[in-house]
Amino acid sequence: MPVEFEYAKLSELPKIVEIYNEIIPSRLATADLEPVSVESREGWFEAFNHDTRPLWVMKIDGQIAGWVGLESFYGRPAYHWTAEISIYIDADFRHQGLGQQALDFVIGELPRLGLDALVAFIFSHNLPSQKLFKHNGFETWGHLPDVADMDGQRRSLDILGKHFN
Repeated sequence: MPVEFEYAKLSELPKIVEIYNEIIPSRLATADLEPVSVESREGWFEAFNHDTRPLWVMKIDGQIAGWVGLESFYGRPAYHWTAEISIYIDADFRHQGLGQQALDFVIGELPRLGLDALVAFIFSHNLPSQKLFKHNGFETWGHLPDVADMDGQRRSLDILGKHFN
């Protein structure tokens, strides 16, 4: 299924937030426990930059099927070669290889963006995401045991990373 990647527009933020909110009840891919509002994500959206830390939407036949973003890692200047990657797929398009296509696309963009390392913060129990990133050569660079409380259940967070130089 051919996917087009486009820079996200502010007018698409409601759909981006909708996709993000879809996954919250699963307790699989985000530490948010309640849906977020479009208004609460406006500052987050504005922090993305086409030249260094983009946010893209994935479109199939003109419909947004997911999004992928690169954010500054740890917010300090010395980490400027490294970005945190996030991939979220609309429920109607999951398990169709879009995560792999998103990762392939982003990896192809790294030289243009001046990046040579990616990190992904993935819950240990999020087996589909763990599998995707490890299949692509990401290694566990950190393990934070039982750092999240999800409905009374402790969850661990892994930091997966890969160098591309």
